[in-house]
Amino acid sequence: MLGAVLLLVVGVSVGFLIPTLRAPGDDSVDAGFARDMSLHHTQAVEMAMFAYRLGSTDDIRTLGYDMALSQQWQIGQMQTWLNEWHLSTNSDKAPMAWMPDGKNALQPDGRMPGMASDDELKKLKSSTGKDFDTLWCQLMLRHHLGGIHMSETAAKKASTTEVRDAAEKIRVSQQYDITALTEKLQDLGAQPLPS
Repeated sequence: MLGAVLLLVVGVSVGFLIPTLRAPGDDSVDAGFARDMSLHHTQAVEMAMFAYRLGSTDDIRTLGYDMALSQQWQIGQMQTWLNEWHLSTNSDKAPMAWMPDGKNALQPDGRMPGMASDDELKKLKSSTGKDFDTLWCQLMLRHHLGGIHMSETAAKKASTTEVRDAAEKIRVSQQYDITALTEKLQDLGAQPLPS
């Protein structure tokens, strides 16, 4: 009887230990992507909710709502991975340090590519009508273009299938959004912001 209990304890311990041993490390592409894309997505969700509340057309409000839902779900997925891997959701490393040459892609003030500045967000919140729609499409397009290479890198270099698959899905969905935002800007008679 004692032998059976001992085997059961060992089996359960191994069952908990093996996934932890296989979990990506703190400096992995998987962890870096989960942290940085969560942060990048957080600003996208904030801007998408502005569109849902302040957009002047149903198209803009629907686009914002859909982006907010999908990206908030993806943030939850990435935060769950970090928790399952027993890793912090924060890091003391510079953004994009997990990417080859990622530090060189940062904006001069340290923001990840495509992220809006505080001044741009203030301007967006105070805009109305067509001006809001145009600026929102411009900022969100630049935001997606700035972050899509993170997904491309993770889809190729992450060590876990779940992260590679999710990164590819994020890339595909953001490419869809990029097309929709580009078309919307054309409808509005506006051009994308410089990268």
